[in-house]
Amino acid sequence: MRIAVISDIHGNLGALSAVLADIGMRDCDSVVNLGDIVSGPLQPVETLDLLMPLALPTIRGNHERQLLEMSPSAMGASDAYAHAHLRQDQREWLERLPVGLVLDDNILLCHGTPANDLEYLLEQVDADGVRPATPDEILAKSADAAYPVILCGHTHLPRAMRLADGRLIVNPGSVGLPAYHAEHPFPHDIQNHSPKARYAVLDDAGGQWNAELIAVGYDHETAARLAMEHGSPEWAHALRTGRVAPEEN
Repeated sequence: MRIAVISDIHGNLGALSAVLADIGMRDCDSVVNLGDIVSGPLQPVETLDLLMPLALPTIRGNHERQLLEMSPSAMGASDAYAHAHLRQDQREWLERLPVGLVLDDNILLCHGTPANDLEYLLEQVDADGVRPATPDEILAKSADAAYPVILCGHTHLPRAMRLADGRLIVNPGSVGLPAYHAEHPFPHDIQNHSPKARYAVLDDAGGQWNAELIAVGYDHETAARLAMEHGSPEWAHALRTGRVAPEEN
């Protein structure tokens, strides 16, 4: 079985279209979506118009939760842009998404960690910034998730790690946003240093799940220009370069 894993689209229709086209050439049996689908100053409506008819196994990320639970006045700019543009039927579709899923009794889908959609699973943030989490830190954050495979997103950083207990944890990276700055729990930058869209393919050939992390080129300049038109130069810089804009550091 081959499963394509996408996450953190953030309304980037061009990147999503390129990734889905690439998946279509890889003989995958299914595609799963780990959330953070529309928030961002790009094309939230068009992104859901593409995704909803596909009926992919999909979970909500922290941005879906924020869109559904926060008042517009309390939202960050990315959520506020999506909230202002989504149709009612699209909001209702988001409301029906679960916070997690289990496929075939052995693959867990979560957005952040199994217990928290805001926590990083394969990374750790401390006063010095973001770094790869140690095996012990990962074990502590996934101790109650006794599944052979855990799929997570949220950090936008593609990474796969097999734990000492045999479990495979895979973050496919972000389809739609290769860099961002965050303030919590400490200020840190996430940067892929490339504008390419990211996803992963899981394959259980040979009786053990393995992951391939894939980068796909697309017309990121058009996405960057759209972000500029919508008043988000920091997004434009990230989409063009895969780096956080200097003024954000």
